[in-house]
Amino acid sequence: SRPRPLPRPMSDPLAVLPLAAAAGGGRLDGLDAPALVAAGVTLLQRSAPLVRALAGRRSAILLPTGPAYFVALAASDGRGAVLVNPLAAPAEIAHQLEDADVGAVFTTSALAARLPAEVPRVLLDEAPRAARVVAGAREQDVDLTAHRGGALDLVGDTASEGRDEEAVVVYTSAMAGRPLGAILTHRNLIANARATVEAAQLTPLDHALAVLPFAHLFGLVVSGVAPLLAGARVTTMERFNPIRAVELIESTGVTMVVGVPAVFAALLQALERRGGRLAGGALRLCICGGAPLPVALQERWAEATGVELRQGYGLTEAGPVCLFNRVDRPNRRGTMGTAFPGVEVAIHDPSTGAPLPDGAEGEICVRGPNVGPGYVRDGALGLPRWGEWLRTGDLGVRDADGAVTFRGLCKPMFTRNGFNIYPRELELAIAALPGVRAVTVRAIPEPAREHDIALDVVGDVTADAVRSWAADRLSAYKQPSAVTVTPA
Repeated sequence: SRPRPLPRPMSDPLAVLPLAAAAGGGRLDGLDAPALVAAGVTLLQRSAPLVRALAGRRSAILLPTGPAYFVALAASDGRGAVLVNPLAAPAEIAHQLEDADVGAVFTTSALAARLPAEVPRVLLDEAPRAARVVAGAREQDVDLTAHRGGALDLVGDTASEGRDEEAVVVYTSAMAGRPLGAILTHRNLIANARATVEAAQLTPLDHALAVLPFAHLFGLVVSGVAPLLAGARVTTMERFNPIRAVELIESTGVTMVVGVPAVFAALLQALERRGGRLAGGALRLCICGGAPLPVALQERWAEATGVELRQGYGLTEAGPVCLFNRVDRPNRRGTMGTAFPGVEVAIHDPSTGAPLPDGAEGEICVRGPNVGPGYVRDGALGLPRWGEWLRTGDLGVRDADGAVTFRGLCKPMFTRNGFNIYPRELELAIAALPGVRAVTVRAIPEPAREHDIALDVVGDVTADAVRSWAADRLSAYKQPSAVTVTPA
């Protein structure tokens, strides 16, 4: 595994992701970002059991999207924090915690039930007011209100590139059957958030509606960190509800929505149920990524809202955004836009690695300060590189103006509701069910969710047994829509 140095003393606090975000002076769900970060710092200062649990180890965050996320990031004290999807199954969570050598998990009472019993946890149900640290038989209640944001030192270089040390670990790229822990540094994420501020022209007057999970870098960086860096407001939704989201857009001055195609399709459906058009509001910016965006959806969205739906492109290993139809240029519907500020994007021959000219189809490759250093372990099973160029496993064509159009995949995966589905991961999980002789995963095209999942199983099992096995071992978004069993 990759060596993991201990965090350095905070000679420049703004080189650490949560403190850099807080220094922008924005607000999250009506709470000042500096107060959230101060609560996290206070938690670490006041809990010796937490300090001992984290000594020389990573933290993990198993939380819904909301203010507590930034408390947890700050309490991680600059070390790598594993961002665990709340939709993950207990077996997946256990693998990530063990693989990344996690010392303690920031979570809630409800989600803590999914954790291995022996793992120390910090319950943030009442954050940023209070926390409960549970380590073995010992429980400690911690008052987090000491700072109130006022005593937090946010003086530093506001242009700091960020530390070249781990900030987060996100499990992804399960092409070989097991998700790998992709490492992103403070420098990677701060660079991508600043590029978002520039490309989206964010200002303190903006108000972002965050509907994506912060466990997904697209949600954390683009709808969370970037607006806070700009001094803007962020309103979160712990669970996406399209009807409620439309109400918030129309009535609370939301200017920015970030989502995957399925989110915008659901918002359109909610609009169509009550007349088809957005009734007022301040919406100016809609950013879509995570999966290919149909032009028809862009057209319907623009007609219903009067706002262009701007497509981008990225991947976890690149922090995440690499391409975007930036706000200061006309929206090129059907394309993923041009290179993000500070990012280089090229098209290479997938077989030889040779750069290809504009107009030729090849593998999208990226490099820049957003690209992470690698994985926790087993990096040879992840996305490969040609020198400094990260190979994305995605195919595209770049035109003379630099806009890139998605053309497909050269890696074994597909998407569902913006989440990556790796067939080999599902096949290995189902193959472990006693009685299964063989299993094949197929993608079923489904316009509202990109794809559904079909399992073709050979063996002496029932479809119900397969579904039950999958429910216990795989995330909610990896559950099969159709199961066909052929007797062995």
